[in-house]
Amino acid sequence: MKTHARWLALAAVLALAACETVPPPPPPPPADAPVRLPTFLAVALADTNRPEADRARDVARKPGEVLLFAGLKPGMKVVDLIPGTGYFTRIFSKAVGAGGRVYAYVPDELTAIAKGRPPSVAAFAGKPPYANTRMILRTLPAFSAPEKVDMVFTAQNYHDMHLAFMGPADLSVVNRRIFASLKPGGVYIIIDHSAKPGSGLRDTDTLHRIDAALVRKEVEAAGFVFEGETRVLRNPRDPLTANVFDASIRGKTDQFVYRFRKPRSAR
Repeated sequence: MKTHARWLALAAVLALAACETVPPPPPPPPADAPVRLPTFLAVALADTNRPEADRARDVARKPGEVLLFAGLKPGMKVVDLIPGTGYFTRIFSKAVGAGGRVYAYVPDELTAIAKGRPPSVAAFAGKPPYANTRMILRTLPAFSAPEKVDMVFTAQNYHDMHLAFMGPADLSVVNRRIFASLKPGGVYIIIDHSAKPGSGLRDTDTLHRIDAALVRKEVEAAGFVFEGETRVLRNPRDPLTANVFDASIRGKTDQFVYRFRKPRSAR
């Protein structure tokens, strides 16, 4: 019995020594660790036809990380809702490729206040090297696409849809029409400037910010399922009290990036 006990003790010591020689797992990467982008996204960002002004904004806007989170893939059909100068429209065009389609949706409410100036995206939509893009001019409450799409995407514009110059639009109607435009399983991506929690719509006109919780509530009410967010555009140093165009915070605002999905069982 004593011999048996000695062997058990020796085995325990050897086992402990073996455990001590196994290196601990590496620590998780920091939140701002660089992300390896798939080739189609890297190529889209490297597109030499993109304006220099757009390329200069990539550091702050992190389009690769955002679209990786969004689930963008070659061949997708995408609506870029309120595309502005086309920053994301061009990236979408190259990323989805010839088998995909990009619809730049410019609400008529915006063209009405442009005093005859054509939308910026009109200069390149449907033309090489962005021939897979189409511009849609239609009112916001009448939102629709020529076909069911995989993604509806809007960046820094959701708060604008609540403003007087947009009607203001009834977002319960707009979000339901976006829901109807998506394929089952399609996604709705919203990026916007954060307002203070609980502020609702208070800061939409004055600071051009919106309460993220209100956005989630409105979108879920249309039937969408909230799938989460990426924090790549979060800035905890933003006091959330300045107008987003103020020089002290412009380009550095705290922004939420939310992904919502239309259930696969929905039609």
